[in-house]
Amino acid sequence: MKRALIYLTAFALIAVVFTACKKDDNTGGGLPEYDNYYYAGFLPWNNTGTESVLRTQTKLVKFPIQFQSAFVRDYDAAAQYTLVTKGITNPAIAGQDFNIVDKNGNTLTAENATYSLNFPQAKAAVDTLYIKILGSTVAGIRKIEIDLVKNTNEKYTVGTFSQAYIRFLEIK
Repeated sequence: MKRALIYLTAFALIAVVFTACKKDDNTGGGLPEYDNYYYAGFLPWNNTGTESVLRTQTKLVKFPIQFQSAFVRDYDAAAQYTLVTKGITNPAIAGQDFNIVDKNGNTLTAENATYSLNFPQAKAAVDTLYIKILGSTVAGIRKIEIDLVKNTNEKYTVGTFSQAYIRFLEIK
């Protein structure tokens, strides 16, 4: 009994010594190369989201995109996305089946097959990618894949999340 009490007391004293020590954190705020690195991803967080719409739909199709940032900057950051038809047997065609538009329905133009969604001052926010269905008379179900892609320039990088960078649009 006496031996158990001695061991228990010794263990308690050692535990107090180790838990009472102040931990110094000398790591700072992170690596400098990530100070201007941001992330964008579709909401909800998955790669299985498919929006199925009728070709007669007049309401804009909406895909929310979350932009993650811990800072406010003196520049705007842009999340970029592209349309993918590879591997799709009956792909929807931009300009025939749908248009990428702003919230007012004005058609946006791709630059090098890439569209941009700007986030003012690189602030964390949720914005929306809008698609207008054009009512094409081409028979069959048409499908398009929308992929967020990495955007790198001299000021910043906007990366994507592996679990939230793809959405599908299906036009019936």
